[in-house]
Amino acid sequence: MSAPSVSVVIVSHGRPESLLWCLSALAGVAYQPFEIVVVADLAACAYVGESPYAGRIKLVAFEEPNIAAARNKGVAEAAGEIIAFIDDDAAAEPLWLHHLVSGFKLPEVICTGGYVRGRNGISFQWTARQVDGAGRTETLAAENSNSFIPQTKAGFAVKTEGTNMAVRRDVLVALGGFDEGFHFYLDETDLNLRIGGTHHKTALCPSAEVHHAYKASTRRKADRTVTDLFDVGASTVLLLRKNGHPLEPRCSEMVEEQAERLADQVSRDLMSESEAAGVMQSLEAGFEAGAVRAFGQYPDTLHHPSDFKPFLPDRSGGVTVAGRFWQGKKLRKKAAQLAAQGANVSLYLFSWNTRFHHVRYDVAGYWEQSGGLFGRATRDEPLFQLNRLRSRVRREQERVRLARG
Repeated sequence: MSAPSVSVVIVSHGRPESLLWCLSALAGVAYQPFEIVVVADLAACAYVGESPYAGRIKLVAFEEPNIAAARNKGVAEAAGEIIAFIDDDAAAEPLWLHHLVSGFKLPEVICTGGYVRGRNGISFQWTARQVDGAGRTETLAAENSNSFIPQTKAGFAVKTEGTNMAVRRDVLVALGGFDEGFHFYLDETDLNLRIGGTHHKTALCPSAEVHHAYKASTRRKADRTVTDLFDVGASTVLLLRKNGHPLEPRCSEMVEEQAERLADQVSRDLMSESEAAGVMQSLEAGFEAGAVRAFGQYPDTLHHPSDFKPFLPDRSGGVTVAGRFWQGKKLRKKAAQLAAQGANVSLYLFSWNTRFHHVRYDVAGYWEQSGGLFGRATRDEPLFQLNRLRSRVRREQERVRLARG
């Protein structure tokens, strides 16, 4: 039986370089058939039009800074049986779609979600969670790496992340798509809650991994310093109103959470106290806007997508390159050459010390893991581990095997 067709939707606004980085990783995804739908501002569309992906993807120009509306534009063009979503500042591991789609084999599943690794490329930013109508989340347990349908508490739904999720197209269209009242933040949470209110199920797929790079945006700097919380405040109040929750105590909780976050950034000299005060004012302004904004804004343009446009990846298989850190320049060149020749490359660069490991995806088409030969990769490992180069490489290959192949 053939695999279901998948449309991968990416929304991008003001980050053309990051968008190409995301597309580069998708060019190594081992799944067929899939297409890519990019919804982006005019500048990014022009950027992609001059890239190696010109003519190979569906490109939709959209200037409005509304992620729910932009995702709906992508859904309207997506012709796959399943629609997957990833952000423009995320890089998908090669077996991402393979694992994300596997969850649909479970009974009554119409939505799946994967796990998200954070900035160091090893620690998880988000794993299994449940969410209630006020937007509060709680961690869920997963027994192993297999796809599973979590059991949630009363009033909670399975939480998926907008940068790593998939939904059956027919059900998503029947639900109306994303509520465009959520300009940014909680749009996928709202969808999770609506799915949770039906007889359908959501599965989580631990091995479906993406790496979230936290690229700079209008709401944060490249170092994750917060610059604006307006949409966070507006979407929080909108979600509370839509689900019949009182604004308190949730709004006060949000103020406390964000004030603590900003105080930490002030203490690290990432912003001044006056700048932090201005950001808190933007949160309060968002609360006010959310109190009067309409919810339940669904388009009527999702039913007739354009023809499916298969995307043929540039890379497949798996090749390992490894050596000492001082060989980095030569080995990175070799990794880039192998990627250009059509291989998914894992590059391991180890120094003679106990430095913590980091993983990053390079736009040239390879995954690089660097750190001490005797240092920890996952943060629960011992600080010192006696290794030889070959055995350490084998251990790290095994650690990423399910996600990378």
